[in-house]
Amino acid sequence: MEHNSTFPIKQGELDDLRDEASSYLKSVLWEQGLRAKNKDSAGSTKNAQDNILLYLSKANSGVTVSQTSVSKTILKLKKQLLPNSLAIPLKLNRTLLAFQEAIAIGIWLKDSYYDSSGLSTLNERKSALDTSQKREYESKMQTATAFLIFGIAYSVLYEIKEESSDDLSVMKNKFAGIPELSLISPLKGISCLLFYYDKYLNHPDVIKTEKDIIDFTTVYFEAIIDEIKQRKGALDYTETLEDRTYKKEKSDFVISGWDTVFSDPIKSIEFNKIQFEQIVGNRDAKHFAKRLIERMLAYDFETKKNPFQELGGFMPVFMGYGIPGTGKSMLIAAIATKLKEYSDALDIPFLFHPMPDTLISTFQGGSAEKMVQWMKPLQDPTKLIFAPIDDAENNLQERTTQGVSAGVKEVIGVFLRYTEGAYAVNYGNSSVGLFTNLPEMLDKAVISRIQGRFKIDGARTIPDFLDQDYIWWNKLDKILPDFVNMKNPDYKWLSEQTLVKNLGEILKHTEKPTEQRVLEIYENIEKKFKNTEHNFYAELYKSIQKTFPFFSSRDIRNIQKAVSMRLTDFDLPTDWLDRPGIFLKKDYKTKYIMLQDVMKQNMKGLNFSDIRRQEVVRYLDNMAIIADVDFKRKVENRLKELNIRVAAENKFKKNKGS
Repeated sequence: MEHNSTFPIKQGELDDLRDEASSYLKSVLWEQGLRAKNKDSAGSTKNAQDNILLYLSKANSGVTVSQTSVSKTILKLKKQLLPNSLAIPLKLNRTLLAFQEAIAIGIWLKDSYYDSSGLSTLNERKSALDTSQKREYESKMQTATAFLIFGIAYSVLYEIKEESSDDLSVMKNKFAGIPELSLISPLKGISCLLFYYDKYLNHPDVIKTEKDIIDFTTVYFEAIIDEIKQRKGALDYTETLEDRTYKKEKSDFVISGWDTVFSDPIKSIEFNKIQFEQIVGNRDAKHFAKRLIERMLAYDFETKKNPFQELGGFMPVFMGYGIPGTGKSMLIAAIATKLKEYSDALDIPFLFHPMPDTLISTFQGGSAEKMVQWMKPLQDPTKLIFAPIDDAENNLQERTTQGVSAGVKEVIGVFLRYTEGAYAVNYGNSSVGLFTNLPEMLDKAVISRIQGRFKIDGARTIPDFLDQDYIWWNKLDKILPDFVNMKNPDYKWLSEQTLVKNLGEILKHTEKPTEQRVLEIYENIEKKFKNTEHNFYAELYKSIQKTFPFFSSRDIRNIQKAVSMRLTDFDLPTDWLDRPGIFLKKDYKTKYIMLQDVMKQNMKGLNFSDIRRQEVVRYLDNMAIIADVDFKRKVENRLKELNIRVAAENKFKKNKGS
């Protein structure tokens, strides 16, 4: 389901609901249902769970309606755990405060659903409803209650889960499940929820230490969320809560319908600090990285827009590829280093968010859930976000390849939805970078989402090799002067490692494709049309598609995007970055006008047909290289299998003959 609207949960509105939330913690009334009373494990007392379940089934001690108070139980636990302390222990107090905030948020979500679904109107006319309207009222009331409870549980976990034990198995062994969960009305839903939570806390075997309160609360509310998710299929009128996202003001707390995946507060991952001067060669890659950094810094936090995106110069998904050992990991670190330096100087939040190595799960649906959890922060418009996927072929491998796991297919499915289409909300503040040694192993649909691609080929020239050595031995020379007593070349160290001014300097010699199949097609079309004619490219694309069937309209859009990027392929004036007040701190409209002026100046020396030809040749060469390597790899594997078979047969015959 598409989450196309974000609604703020305002702090002032939550403040107004805290008294109501506190009243539930002070006292609720609940009458146990027959089903809950019968859950007594047939009187079995074989283990702790059976004992607790029997206790819960008789929790009201025969009274028709029972009154419980979570706040009083917390105070009782305080006396039990720390009898000589005047203050409430930190973890008990933390749980109580988290509970109060969570109930306030749950009530806010319930009220929002009332208004958006029309339940408020039905509630006002409750006594005058006809039969069909009564059914609608009851159905919407159940959905409102379910979302209220889901919101409470999710909010509690958001606040306390990070403090729970890594291993919750001991507490889970004590947990006997949820005897019942009422969705009849919000009042009954909260009362039932708190009743059994309170009864668990009062059981002598559940809370033994201060830490147990956090662990039990985590286990209890994880079970509540599971229960709601199992029952959501029976709920009606859910559209108005599934098509929107709710974000708590001045917080990372976000809830998006039933699909919300619990995650710990997202924090930037630590990384090795690398400067671009330490990377030898890779002129194309370093140039792209520089442009990426400048474009991300232009993002406007107030309007949540990036002027470069409007000008056609921002790529949310890109790929760097090359053989092992050419500097992919160093490039990732250099981009993160520069973005972090600028973000610190500008006092703006930065998130370095690499894809984790443990994404693929052995459980069905587990990989998709983890991938959603990883992708969600990329939609946060309050940070600059760099999300690299190193060794991308591991998690985004071609799905049709034999032996590819179901987990990889789940990850790719989520990636495709979140990078283009209904889920792909792109503010211009985040960029996903795929880095790989084996681009031919990437799924073709994934490759088609990549709008910018560049080769990471490491040191390629004599100056590159000289500079790579210089960076190494210069450190020794500083520690041990005169130890490196070798003759220097007639060359200024690192002078060839400076960043190029624009991509034209790299591609100025790009006249025709280098890949044989693409070159043959290109030259055949040249015999009919000049490359300054629009028909040339239409005929070229049609012929390319015959040879490479996977070439699609999305590839053409990617080429168009690359051409548009060239129009914004200019350096930002140095003082714009060094003195934030000149550009970076300006409002969106001013930044857009300033960039337009620089873009117009940059375009004076450009020739559209030359840029188009260069980018088309570059893209098609890249596409053919990937396809060709994939084909050659398959051929080599098949030859290896045949050679093994022949060798085995020969050895078998020889052994048989002897």
